[in-house]
Amino acid sequence: MKRIELDIVALSHSMTQSHNYAVVLGEKRGKRRLPIVIGSFEAQAIAVALERMVPNRPLTHDLFKNALDTFDIQLKEVIINNLLDGIFYARLVCMRAGELFEIDSRTSDAIAMAVRFECPIFTYDFILEAAGVILEEQEDGTLRATQVVTNFDNDDLETYPLDALNERLQEVLENEDYEMAARIRDEIRRRESKD
Repeated sequence: MKRIELDIVALSHSMTQSHNYAVVLGEKRGKRRLPIVIGSFEAQAIAVALERMVPNRPLTHDLFKNALDTFDIQLKEVIINNLLDGIFYARLVCMRAGELFEIDSRTSDAIAMAVRFECPIFTYDFILEAAGVILEEQEDGTLRATQVVTNFDNDDLETYPLDALNERLQEVLENEDYEMAARIRDEIRRRESKD
């Protein structure tokens, strides 16, 4: 699988979910952006590290970094390695005494740690294809995000965010592709029955 390095492009209030924030990651060598909805605590943890603020007492992510430093464990990189039912998954790739090991992590926590360790963040092309957007400047100067959906494969329906599935459902219905519409509808129903 092709790995793609990402940078933190923005941290803002989420447009889709109130009381939440979004961290926007962008390809180092490309135009695609990966918006990830995160909680306010994680947004604060990322913002504090980005702004190089030093709180009076260590925040949770600072404490974890201090513990890793104390035991001579280096965070080499963060990998956003999966997307299932609209939820991103991540791994911390660490090294100690020349041995590499991975730790499962929430994506927001992994990003907060990557900022503190100044290590790279990676994802895979299939995740950017499923959840990535391209920001296009409109005539009035505002930015508009367009969903990147290439190779919308019914075998990978579970990797697409729910809003992308709903958009795609409308597209295939307009194109009268009822077989694909039925598959997308079934995936949407499957997720809704979990809630």
